Amino acid sequence: MNTTSRVRALLAGDDLDWQDEFYRDLHRHPELSHQEHRTARKAAEKLRSNGYQVHDGIGGTGLVGVLHNGDGPTVLLRADMDALPVQEETGLDHASTATGTTTTGDTVPVMHACGHDVHVTCLLGAAELLASGAQHWSGTVVALFQPAEELGDGARGMVTDGLADHIPKPDVVLGQHVLPDKAGTVATHAGPTLSAADSLAITVHGRGGHGSMPHTTVDPVVLAAMIVVRLQTVVSRETAPNATAVLTVGSIRAGTKNNIIPDHAVIEVNLRSYDEHTRQALLEAVHRVVRAECTASGCPAEPEFEHTNRFPVTNNDPDATARVAASFAAVFGDRASTMDPWPASEDFSEIADAFDAPYTYWGLGGTDPALFEPAPSDPAPSDPAPSGPAQSGPALSGPADAAKQEIPGNHSPRFAPVPQPTLTTGTQALVAAALAWL
Repeated sequence: MNTTSRVRALLAGDDLDWQDEFYRDLHRHPELSHQEHRTARKAAEKLRSNGYQVHDGIGGTGLVGVLHNGDGPTVLLRADMDALPVQEETGLDHASTATGTTTTGDTVPVMHACGHDVHVTCLLGAAELLASGAQHWSGTVVALFQPAEELGDGARGMVTDGLADHIPKPDVVLGQHVLPDKAGTVATHAGPTLSAADSLAITVHGRGGHGSMPHTTVDPVVLAAMIVVRLQTVVSRETAPNATAVLTVGSIRAGTKNNIIPDHAVIEVNLRSYDEHTRQALLEAVHRVVRAECTASGCPAEPEFEHTNRFPVTNNDPDATARVAASFAAVFGDRASTMDPWPASEDFSEIADAFDAPYTYWGLGGTDPALFEPAPSDPAPSDPAPSGPAQSGPALSGPADAAKQEIPGNHSPRFAPVPQPTLTTGTQALVAAALAWL
């Protein structure tokens, strides 16, 4: 029996009607990074009910379910569990009203604004199908549920907390992410697929004083402004045109009152790149620009650089990707495609790298397909046909106002993957990918 036939046999052998409500429940009860206790508990219960050997508390709230089924390869399937400090604005009947407490003690709204509730539900569905259809495959399945992807340290935390003591060495590591593309579709990409990301908090020191006597001060607000402007040239004038790089200043904090010149400012910078050479060049340029502007301003102290987090490049193994893509083409037909590199970042690869295992990570569409249909054209009979430049991007259905023309992306307070066919497709994709090895 070929892979396509085995996938179809597994899909026909179980009832996953529980997934929709399970997903809605997770969406109503999101949890911040390293606080995914309820989510982990529900995942563990589901795995145990399907015969998996569960090891929990790895790296905090991380867990794995292991199912041995005779001789054969070991396939690791991964899902992340954490949500974001975002106030939900979807208007869904299962919208989150949850709050959480940050590490600094602040109370914040919490939302699954990146779709990790989709990932958890799909992996649990795939785990159930593989368990109930064990006669169609041989080998070992590892279902891994990871905390704190949004902070970039969840995968590393599981690895350093002894993940290798709980699971056999995987022959391949597989994962997926729901994206603002048509629900029911999947897309693969070989090579660098998600960017590396570096985040820095930079403190520059001035000399505070009265706003009426700026000549007695070194103004860190003006200094920060000059740094922000100068940093814009790092990509536009120092990075090769054929290299992909993004530099964003996302936050500047300084001062407490309009007539007080503060004594310091904090600038938060985010860098994205796809190769180590570009990454190092960006980091060196940021340090050089900041130090030079501080010297030019006569700062009384050297700037301080805090590297707050780092995500590695997700560099999909070509052979593993080709194997998954072939399985997807057989199972999904024209709903399977290739995708361009995506400048978001993930720590997924740190799981695979810890075992020196090949990996591939694909995109899963989660947006209502109707939003990608052309807008209805119904001019009055006496009106001439509409003219003007063609609309760029997808032409969406419904009213033509700007709000209706947007498709909310990941991390948006309006990001709302449709349960179906997203969950079914994501579950099938994990099964199809796993059976390319098992």
